[in-house]
Amino acid sequence: MNRTITYLSCAGALALVALVVGLPRAKAQPPPPAPVVAPVAVPVAAPAPSGSLRMEARLSHPAVVPGQNDVFATVDVTAVDVPDSARAPVNLALVIDRSGSMAGNKLEKAKQAARQLVSELTSEDRLSIVDFGTEAEVFPGLYATGENKARMVRRIDGIWDRGGTDIAGGLRAGQAQLLASPSNFAVNRIILMSDGRPTVGLTRARDLERFTQRIRVSMVTGVTVSALGLGTDFDENLMARIADVGAGSYGYLKDASQLAGIFSRDLRQATHMVAREVTVAFTLPESVASFEVLGRRSTQAGRVMTVAMPDFSAGQSEKLVMRMTVTAAVPGTALDVSNLTLAYRDLLSNGPGAATAHLAALVTEQRDEMLARRDKAAVVQATRALSAENFRSAADALDRGDTKKAQVALEANQALFDDAAQVAGSGAFDKDVRENQAVMGAVTAAPAPAPEVQADRVKSLKVQAMRAYGLGSSAY
Repeated sequence: MNRTITYLSCAGALALVALVVGLPRAKAQPPPPAPVVAPVAVPVAAPAPSGSLRMEARLSHPAVVPGQNDVFATVDVTAVDVPDSARAPVNLALVIDRSGSMAGNKLEKAKQAARQLVSELTSEDRLSIVDFGTEAEVFPGLYATGENKARMVRRIDGIWDRGGTDIAGGLRAGQAQLLASPSNFAVNRIILMSDGRPTVGLTRARDLERFTQRIRVSMVTGVTVSALGLGTDFDENLMARIADVGAGSYGYLKDASQLAGIFSRDLRQATHMVAREVTVAFTLPESVASFEVLGRRSTQAGRVMTVAMPDFSAGQSEKLVMRMTVTAAVPGTALDVSNLTLAYRDLLSNGPGAATAHLAALVTEQRDEMLARRDKAAVVQATRALSAENFRSAADALDRGDTKKAQVALEANQALFDDAAQVAGSGAFDKDVRENQAVMGAVTAAPAPAPEVQADRVKSLKVQAMRAYGLGSSAY
């Protein structure tokens, strides 16, 4: 039995290594006779024109061999910086879980962080406070003048734990407060924090996702929803999906004392928005046989795959990776791989923003040429996205109590990093290797950890996966 597991784990690791390092792989398909064609210069990167967002797209393998090849398209979307800009006024709804499980230190730290948030607001900002358990109670939205700040702090001090966990009820009350505000706010955000799983109202994840989607489009300027999970008992998959669908930020906070810093960061990020309603669409030719976006929400209509991105604040950067199988034929020609379109609402120009890029690969009969042309930056990004798949697998295995399977996934990561370093350079994955080894050491250490420690590892691994997928600025 142990030999079988070891064999399968090694096979899985080698298969993942092949995806990035040795690919594209040519499957047994004799190419048709090739005409004499002059070599074609193929672009490997395409920056966007001017606007509040920049896009750069690359192929892991700008050269492919005849037959089927597995390649990765990587995309970087970066917002322009706006130095020394005055932050925009914000319309916030702070939605605090005060169910029974928040009793004690968690609720006290949450209240302390809420007071800190109030202190950072100006008289041009508007804040409403919702505390929810089985039912939601509301402190109506007010401008943060000196007198109103004192009232807000007194309201926060009076919150005490009781009831079940009605997340939808809390979000609904927060939405109502944002809708009741004047329409001149460019930034409207709900900040949800909870330590549990929904037990009242909408309890199914899909229903809460749909509800968050409706909140997202409830105002002309749009509402974003950030979701912060406290402790180790909350449903991290649900909270991450709420933040994803709500185009906000997700945070896992083992210790509620981290909340004050997170509130400050979320406030800064929310108040320097430069783009919203951001999407990246891949239009794929018939030569692309299969395709998959790794770790991002996406929709497909025919041969167009559209990826929903978060709202962008100044200087924010997000990455995405698409895995594809392409079929190449005639050596010496260019093979279309994808046309990309970045679309968004540009808040700096107060109009639509867009950019396009075209990815193509040179078809060559020389496998050595294909390997030599591999794009190092794209290989690094694709490798990290694949490592994220393994982090998620390890987290899911730990959640089921399957330490052996978690170890297999982490060993596959080690093989990924070691082999991809042969392409990208010896130091390209030093930090990734150290982090993976640290997780491996914790997972394999004896004796078995307490349930709370195991739950912390699961949640931490999933945040690590989000960052490896490229959700750098929207995962805490």
